[in-house]
Amino acid sequence: MKIALINENSQAAKNELIFSALKKAVSPLGHEVFNYGMYGAEDQNSLTYVQNGILAAVLLNSGAADFVVTGCGTGEGAMLACNSFPKVLCGHIQSPLDAYLFSQVNDGNCVAIPFAENFGWGGELKLEYIFEKLFCAPGGGGYPPERVVPEQRNKKILDSVKEITHTDILIILDKLDRELVKGALSGEGVKKYFFANCKDEAIAAKVKEILN
Repeated sequence: MKIALINENSQAAKNELIFSALKKAVSPLGHEVFNYGMYGAEDQNSLTYVQNGILAAVLLNSGAADFVVTGCGTGEGAMLACNSFPKVLCGHIQSPLDAYLFSQVNDGNCVAIPFAENFGWGGELKLEYIFEKLFCAPGGGGYPPERVVPEQRNKKILDSVKEITHTDILIILDKLDRELVKGALSGEGVKKYFFANCKDEAIAAKVKEILN
């Protein structure tokens, strides 16, 4: 699985800490982690949580990433932004239990974590435990066992609803403010990882058009 990490401006200083915790938890499971920044508080390509949602949607819709880890101070803004887009199902994750149940019950492809709220001594350990439970088993396994069938059925229903209530990502990118989108896609991580991993030629072409 290709896992992308995206940080916004208020929590950019924690990027290396989050990246290290994520890699430590998922590398033994055979997953790859791609750090899309922001890489620090001084990173010139500043991202808002809204732009995190745009970048997450581009990565997931294009197949450049299978899963996105993002967040902000409370995690709420990033979750709302990500869930504004098609083919993105983002959960608000505050604990290892949240992480496990979101993966098994909701089978999403994105999480938003509060990187400031209640983030104190031992914060990096809390992140490691969250990531361990998030990726310890394939998503959608269900919990508890007697609820597996209805949970999997509800996930399919939700996916079909989102197909109707959300329009195509290419249409969205064209209609959004061009500078907002360009800012979301101008980071060093996009240059290093996106085009090499993108599986959708039309989305790759659109990103090139926006950046040029």
